[in-house]
Order: sequence, then structure tokens, then C-alpha cells
Amino acid sequence: MIFASGNGSNAENIIKYFQARDNAKVVAVFSNNRTAKVLRRAHDLEVKALHFDREALYDSDDVLNLLKDMQPDLIVLAGFLWIFPKKILKRFPNKVINIHPALLPKYGGKGMYGMNVHKAILEQKEIETGISIHYVNDKYDEGKIIFQATTGIHPDDTVESIAEKIHDLEHENFPKVIEKLLFPKEDA
Repeated sequence: MIFASGNGSNAENIIKYFQARDNAKVVAVFSNNRTAKVLRRAHDLEVKALHFDREALYDSDDVLNLLKDMQPDLIVLAGFLWIFPKKILKRFPNKVINIHPALLPKYGGKGMYGMNVHKAILEQKEIETGISIHYVNDKYDEGKIIFQATTGIHPDDTVESIAEKIHDLEHENFPKVIEKLLFPKEDA
């Protein structure tokens, strides 16, 4: 189960990774953005693609009830920009993870996503950056860190070149970390 708000390259990568294996599969992609490219990517890969609005997530139990019916082993946030509701976190404890395009706890929190993160890292003249995969709690980017990977920043790097390095790290590592969480005793 994947939640995403935008382009969906991570979601597509995760779906394809598990389509090439027989131990798990992505059963649905949920998006809060009706026009998100992630919905088309999921549909093209024959994965159920669902759109919901703010009311369905926060004010009613519509999304929660869908999740209860589907009983996912893991809920993966891959570019999902809304804070995740406490009622879902309570129902699925330690089963919701997120990926963040920086080395948390640095450059996390509300508004710190995508190019905003990379711009801040460049402005602070950091020498390295990376990704963090973490459990989700009721605060932006403050859940327990599961995995981090780093990449160096060179003097000639731009926001765009850093974004490319981060995407490479995400695509290489996110599916493998998911697999290890689902099957901790197997070599993934």
C-alpha cells in the first residue's frame, strides 16, 4: 500500500520491484491529488489507484475503513505531503513508513520536501546529503529512523543535480528497505 501526492517515480519503482518478486505486492496506491501522475503510473502497472480528499482522510473514516478492509502489511508514504492521521497510525502501529530526501533530523518538518530541501542544503553549504527512511508518527519527519544513505555534495552541484542524486538513492534503497521490513529474517 502506497500513499503519494505527486509524480510517483518512487511508487512506480516500488511496484516494479515487487512485481519482479513473488514474496509481496503493492495492492493499491492512494493519492490526495486527483491529477497526480502517480495515479496514472499505478493504473498503467495494473495496481488499484484511489483518490481521496481531506474529508475522507481526516473527518470521516473512509480511508481508514478501506485500509482496514485491505489489511496491508505495510503502508508506505512515497512523496505524500499531508501529515498522517493519528487514527490510522493507532490502527496500524509501526506499519507506516516514509522516505525523506535529507539526513534527518536535519532539513525535516513542514514545508521541507522536494526541491525545498535541496535548496536549503545548498544554501547551508552542506558537504553531504542523503535519504532517511523512518517510521511515521503524528509529527512531520520525527519518527524513528530505520535507514539512511548518504551522497556527497560537490561545489558545482545544483539543486537539480542534488535532486538526481537523491532520486538515485531512493530508487536503489527504498524497495530493499521495504522488503527487509516485511521479511526481516530473509536476505533481501
